[in-house]
Amino acid sequence: MTPLIQNLNPFSYFLILPLFFSSFKTTHNEKDQFAAGQGFAVVELFTSEGCSSCPPADEAVGRLNGWKKNVYVLSFHVDYWNNLGWKDVFSNPAYSSRQQEYGSYFHLSNIYTPQIIVNGKVQLVGSEEALLRKTIEESIAEIPKEEINVKVLQETNHKIPVSITSDGNPEFKLNLALVQNFASDFVQRGENKGKTLSNFFIVRDFKVLPNSSNTFYLDTPPGLRSSYYTVIAFLQNSKDGHISAATGSSIP
Repeated sequence: MTPLIQNLNPFSYFLILPLFFSSFKTTHNEKDQFAAGQGFAVVELFTSEGCSSCPPADEAVGRLNGWKKNVYVLSFHVDYWNNLGWKDVFSNPAYSSRQQEYGSYFHLSNIYTPQIIVNGKVQLVGSEEALLRKTIEESIAEIPKEEINVKVLQETNHKIPVSITSDGNPEFKLNLALVQNFASDFVQRGENKGKTLSNFFIVRDFKVLPNSSNTFYLDTPPGLRSSYYTVIAFLQNSKDGHISAATGSSIP
């Protein structure tokens, strides 16, 4: 658990393991797990491959796979660890900025990894798995007042069209994410030197948009099939960061 330090641009080598990918592949029959209008939990993990405290949190969110319906996990890899010997290939300065915004909502003196935010309302240390699961269960017991629906179309030229239907309430921001279900990476330097890390539910593209019913596009990294991804959409109050509706879909 480490305070915010200097940001750098990401660049590193990573290795994808198809065997692990296949275990997280979403089939069309599993789409029923994504149910709009029911209680949900959006779990945002702020993590880094350069952080020695992060692997237990990464594993904890990985174990959420298939545990409960309507649990949407997004692992944001921050970039402020990148100057300590290892540049996380999944890191993005925009994700560090998102975490800083949460720091303001929660009146934190600094931000840290691994940190988890649930529904924009509760923050906790990412490795506290028992507390995380308790918080998720409490969250999915609440019936949301808002609703959002998505229809995901086939990828074309590394772009995935996502049709959104929502109430258009201007108080809410529309958050749209492309999540890579799994990747394995051998870390050559830094605090996790010599370790092969398992990364789960990695955010590869993230857009914050006006709340409207429209078609938007997510960008896919080259070299990976769309079946290894999930699309997650949620509405978030711009005043306090609370998330009021969420849904998701596999990609046809």
